[in-house]
This record gives sequence, structure tokens and C-alpha cells, in this order.
Amino acid sequence: MQIRNPNRRGLLAAAGAGATALALALAMGAVANAATAFTDDFNDGNANGWSKSGGTWTVVTDGTPVYQQSNNGSELARAFAGDTGWTDYQLQARVKPLSFNGSGRLVAIAARSSSDTKMYRLALLNSGRAELQAVNGSSITVIGGAALSVNTGTWYTLRIEMSGSTIRGLVNGAQVAAGTNTQQTAGRIALVTSYASASFDDVAVTTGGTTSPPTTTPPTTTQPTSTPPTSTTPPPPPAGGLIGWATQGGGTTGGAGGSTTTVTSLAALTSAVTGNSAAIVQVNGNFTCSADVRVGANKTILGVGSGSGLNGCGLNIRGVSNVIVRNLKISNVRAGNGNGDAIHIDSATRLWLDHNDLSSDTTHGTDYYDGLLDITHGADYITVSWNKLHDHVKCSLVGHSDSNASEDTGHLRVTYHHNMFSNCAQRNPRVRFGNPVHVFNNYYVNTTALSYSYGVATTCGAGVLVESNYFENLTDPTHTSEGSSPGGNLVARNNVLVNSGPVLTNGSVASIPYGYSVDPAANIKSLVTAGAGTGKI
Repeated sequence: MQIRNPNRRGLLAAAGAGATALALALAMGAVANAATAFTDDFNDGNANGWSKSGGTWTVVTDGTPVYQQSNNGSELARAFAGDTGWTDYQLQARVKPLSFNGSGRLVAIAARSSSDTKMYRLALLNSGRAELQAVNGSSITVIGGAALSVNTGTWYTLRIEMSGSTIRGLVNGAQVAAGTNTQQTAGRIALVTSYASASFDDVAVTTGGTTSPPTTTPPTTTQPTSTPPTSTTPPPPPAGGLIGWATQGGGTTGGAGGSTTTVTSLAALTSAVTGNSAAIVQVNGNFTCSADVRVGANKTILGVGSGSGLNGCGLNIRGVSNVIVRNLKISNVRAGNGNGDAIHIDSATRLWLDHNDLSSDTTHGTDYYDGLLDITHGADYITVSWNKLHDHVKCSLVGHSDSNASEDTGHLRVTYHHNMFSNCAQRNPRVRFGNPVHVFNNYYVNTTALSYSYGVATTCGAGVLVESNYFENLTDPTHTSEGSSPGGNLVARNNVLVNSGPVLTNGSVASIPYGYSVDPAANIKSLVTAGAGTGKI
């Protein structure tokens, strides 16, 4: 049994036969597909299921509820959860150092902890390093590490991956260490501080599968609180690398670990993407269709070349998790012929849409086509990156109805970065309820006359951070309300406006929980024009 509700902690089994079955399955390598074994975001206001050793541990509010160790005088503070029989798994959590009491101090997450003092530990050291360590009492073996600026008040996403004797450590999606070690074969998870205080959140354990290939060096950790600064000399986003909301909630791995199939017909594609088994489906050809293709969980759908995809129908990703769609061309999906969006996401979580080309035309009127990319019904943890959305009226909607607050509030968290919105008259995106929705480093351009044209709209109390984008020929880059919908919140930072109206702002927006780097807005037109869309990966 797996508990998948992201607002509650979950174990595959609390004790007894369930725990034994889990340990046996993992030890035999029987779990081929990524599955959630444990989650805790502390939104229930307690830390039930965690045992403590040292320090002062409480659930407090830091924007949202977090688990905080507040005693930086404690030599070694640990909070443990999970099962001692766990073997091969991936542990991820967000960690914010709050204070360090002296030099050489650390905050960390730990895995395969067989006792209070035996574990693998991924530590942030205030000496300016991240280290993957094998801890055996007072003996510490450094498996590997990398230089990393470790700042108090900054959130970092830490991840440990274990498969047999192979151990990897990642910070903000970038590998900082990897190696082999046989000291620990099984054990539970832990949150750790040493002469430091820290907050911990979004703890997740998954079994089976791994992350997408990481970058080899850590990214710049320009991490915002309420209004993020722009890095003065940021590196470009990692080639093919995933950042943003899809890294949260356990991360997004798609079909990693599954078989790879190349399809050359619509029927083969439709069959290959059904079910929930992990699979990588390579699409070779452009298929004309009249009914949407329904996508199952744990899938990577990858176009071969620059023109592979669908014409006349789209992808329907509904009620599933862990899906990656890359390098597909989808066009001319009509609303009036029984179909809908080029990509429609409904009640789905942990999705990455990257380097796709989505389009229709702008000559048939507002409602002839539906959306290019619509995200509805409480969908969550989604990254939309390096796509080209063009020649359409209603391009991307987040939240379908003003009356859907009960389902959407606390969800609809989406990152849009390095996308090109060209001749997209509206909804780039239009957001309801989601907070924060992060819109950064996108290129907006209108080259034809489009009636009632705007870029980003926030409504129904949503919170949208609009950061370092390039707006060209847009009368209204942003709206803080839209139609009959009540207004929302919008914070804008460092955007470039060329022949465009003013950027409207309102209120405040929740903090961004993941690490990311910002390209200067002045460079975005050239970067995105060259890099967005199909045929670029």
C-alpha cells in the first residue's frame, strides 16, 4: 500500500508484515518503477511518525508549515522516520539553514540509517561545501563533495539516491558527489543538524527509478524569500536539466527505468502510453488524428527529430503522475470537433513539458480552438520549459473555473521558464488560485495585430512571480484581474519592455521553494529564440 496524498505523511507500511514485505521487495530489486514510499510536508501541523534524538524539534510556520530544529548549541540533532528495512531508495527534502554556531557546522539529510550514529549523510557545510558522507559513529568517510555557497535563510533541495553500493548526492538537481560504499545496506531516513539550526520540508522517499541525468556542477543558488534577486552573472540552465516545480513533491522521472519503444503510427503511440508501468516512448512521425491520446503514469514521451507529434488531436494527461513530454509538435487541435487542448493536464502531478511546439492559428476566432496548454482540477508540481507556443488565441490556462477553489487552492503550482509565446493573444498564462506560479525568463512577442492581447493574468487570489522576462509588442504584459474573475497577486522583477505597455503588479506572492538561476532579461530574446521548441535537444 502506498499513501500518495502530498498533504500527509505516508509509509508503505507502518510495521509488521507490511514493513517486512517492503524490505523484501526492495532487497530483491522487485520495484522497477518509481513509487512513493513516504511523504511529509508537515501541513497537518504535527510531526507524528518522527522520532527525535537531540536538539529542539517543532513544527512551525515558515510561509507554510515546516519541521524546524531551533537549538544551534546541540552537537548532533536528528529526527528519524521510515523503516529500518529500506534498502534501495531515493530521499529528497528541502532544507533551509537558519544559523551556524561556529565553523565547520552542517545541516543534512541522511539515508540508510541503521542506528543513531550510522548512516549516509548529504550535508551542507558552512565552510562552503556540500559533502556526501558515510557516517559510522565518530568516523566520517567523505564519498565525494563540491564547493557550494551555503547561506542561511536560503532553501536548498537535497537528494540522496542509493542503488546497491552506488550512492549519489544532488543539490538543487545538480550532482555534487557520487561513489561506492558498502558500509550501510539498509535503514531509515533522518534530518540532521550539527551545531546549527534549520528548517526542513517536503520530505519524500521514492523507490525504483532515478532522477534525470544531473548536471556535473552545482547551480547558482540565488534563492528568493518573498521577492527573489537576480543573479548578476548566472550560468545558463543546465542542458536538458529539470528545474522548477516538477522537482518538488518527490521529483519527476517519467519513464526512467522502463523499456524504450519507438512508435511510427498513431495506434502504436496510443497503445504504448497506456497503463502505469514505466516506459520511454519515442515518437517517429507526425500523426493525423481526431481523438486525444490518453497518457498513463510514469511515461516519457520523446519526439524523434523536429517534426514528430500530432496534428488535429492532443495529449490528455489526467489523474496520473510522473510524466515527461519532450520534443513533440502538436497543432490544430479544435475545440469544436470533440477534442480540446494540445496538451491538457487534469488532476495530474509531477509533470515536465520541455522543448515542444504547440500551435493552431489566429484566423478562426476566439473559440474555434481551445487551449494549447491547460492545467486544471488541482494539478500540481509542473514545469513548462523551453517550449514554443504560437499562433493561437488562448494559449495556457492554469485553473479552469472561479468556483473551483476547494480543489485548486494549495495546488496548481507551475513553473514557466524559457518559453516563447509568439502571437499568443491571451493566457500566457492566465492563473487562478495557484501560488506561487513562477514565470521567468520567457520571451513574449506579437508580430501580428491581435485583438485584446495580454501576457500574464492573475485572478482568484493567485500569486504569480513574473521575473526577468522579455516583452515585445504587448499592449498589456500583465493583468491583475481578468474578465469577471476576482483579482490576484503579481510581483514583477527585472523585466524588459520593448514597445509594450506597463507591467501591472498587486500584493505579494509566496516564496519559491527550489533553487534556480536567472538569465538577464536583456538576453532572453536571443536565448529563447535560439533554444525553444523542437529539434533543440
